[in-house]
Parts: sequence; C-alpha cells; structure tokens
Amino acid sequence: MQLYLIRHPRPAVADGLCYGQTDLPLQESPTVAAVILQPQLPMGVPCFSSPLQRCRLLAEALYPAPLLDERLMEKHFGAWEMQPWDAIPRDGLDAWAEDPWDFCPPGGESVRQLQSRVADFLRQYRHEPSLVLVTHGGVMKVLSGWAQAEPLAVWQARRFDYGALVSLDLAPSLLDH
Repeated sequence: MQLYLIRHPRPAVADGLCYGQTDLPLQESPTVAAVILQPQLPMGVPCFSSPLQRCRLLAEALYPAPLLDERLMEKHFGAWEMQPWDAIPRDGLDAWAEDPWDFCPPGGESVRQLQSRVADFLRQYRHEPSLVLVTHGGVMKVLSGWAQAEPLAVWQARRFDYGALVSLDLAPSLLDH
C-alpha cells in the first residue's frame, strides 16, 4: 500500500504548548499549502483526514470530498493539552521518558494506543493500493517507523515540517497483525 502522508500547515498556537488533539485554527493558509502539494499527489486516490481543522481545511483544499476519520487524529495528551511543556510536572515527563511506548498522560493515550488506532484505520482500507492521509506529526512518526521497522527511539526522534509530504510503501504483511 502506497501512503501519501501530509502534515497539516502551522497551527495558530504559542510555541512551547502541548496541544495534541486540541482543535486549533491555522496560522498559515491551507490554500497556499494545497497549491504546493497538489502537483505531487496522485489523482483518483482516496483522501482521508483527521477531523481537526488544521488537517481538515488542507484536505478540503486538496480534494473535493475528503473522508474524515478520528483515528488519524494526533496523540491525545489528556490533562497536558494546552499546558506549557515546562509547566507539566517533571515526574510525569520523567515517567514518559522511562516508558515512551506505554506511558499515558493523565486522561490521555499512550503511543501504543495511537499506533493501534492508526493500524486499525489502515486495516480497514488494506485493499486500497494508495491512500492520501492529511494528518499530524505523531501519526506520521508512528507510520514511518512501523513501515520501516525502526526502533522506537529512531522514529520517535523524527521530525516532519508543517505541510510536509512523505510517501511510504507499507508492506501488506504489516497489516496482518
């Protein structure tokens, strides 16, 4: 399965805030990003998007009727949402650093849970040869690490620019688990 992963444009949020699933407006125009991305995308391929407006608006600028799916949303940071990173209790951040795969912020979800819901989405559409996904950095990290069978420390450190397009070839065998 060929995946065309697109990270949303820059959201309107102060630097240093944890914002995960908070639905933020865009700082940048989705139309400008769409003009740049459109020539790089295949025509006639289903487009799915996180329902958060920072993704949805770009998806709507790229395709006439993108399909929205909550499984493509960013990691849920629970009580940490919209908190400055330096105001989050140190013991919580330390616990996350000790167990980045299974740690859940209070009321949030773990990276394992994020990967599970993204994998569930892909299994549903496993028979599609290609998909365009307008999503978030966390989802893109999980997918790129999974597709390339990389260790957690490698893919978790990866960065994707706002408006970035990444093409991944996901082996069908990955969807069998």
